[in-house]
Amino acid sequence: MASWMPAWLHRLASPPHFFGVAGRLRRWLMWPALVCLALGAWGGLVVAPADYQQGDAFRIIYVHVPSAYLSMMVYMVMATGAAIGLVWRMKLAHAVAAAAAPVGASFTFLALVTGAVWGQPMWGTWWVWDARLTSELILLFIYFGYMLLRDAFDDVARADRASAVFAIVGVINVPIIHYSVIWWNTLHQGPTISKFDNPSITADMLWPLLLMILGFTLFAFAVLTERVQAEVLEREQQARWAQELVGGVAGPGS
Repeated sequence: MASWMPAWLHRLASPPHFFGVAGRLRRWLMWPALVCLALGAWGGLVVAPADYQQGDAFRIIYVHVPSAYLSMMVYMVMATGAAIGLVWRMKLAHAVAAAAAPVGASFTFLALVTGAVWGQPMWGTWWVWDARLTSELILLFIYFGYMLLRDAFDDVARADRASAVFAIVGVINVPIIHYSVIWWNTLHQGPTISKFDNPSITADMLWPLLLMILGFTLFAFAVLTERVQAEVLEREQQARWAQELVGGVAGPGS
């Protein structure tokens, strides 16, 4: 491992140490996530007033916006893990990237579905080849391509290297998604909460949305830590610590 890395990062790169940290982190993330989601859902469905133009149909943003945000954020986690694994040959980083792909694909799919549900009453159609929608669909295909590429190799090391290059190249689509509503004339709504000086949403609608974004994010990383644990166990199944752990979980009579 590189000598410039601090001691705590050296320990974290150790699979058994990371496995234990991930298990504790998952518990710390999940309960706050559920609290934020419950409060955000109550605020968005009960407290927030109906939109003066969209009526109650606007409430889908409390699922759509966090999902769309996480579709890009999780991809960046995946690509960063892939890059670290490729450059520094850190197997654990490849494990994080591999575990992140299904999580990111799920949020991307949810963003597309909720966008279609909102678009039908607002635009009169379930789908348009809008720049934002099209680039988000491409992101879903990139996730699928990454996972299919990994499955195409029997050798884990070769799968790590090939999929890492694919993930890094795919990063170019993330800023396209984010800035598509600025660069092109699209039907999709422009920036709302990212305009911090003057957000295009009232406070009684905004705080539930921020809570939902926080809750979705905590939940996504709680799921990710569990998936990373499973990925690490699969990769380290021949290691003594993994066999002892699985044997201890299974019990002496199993």
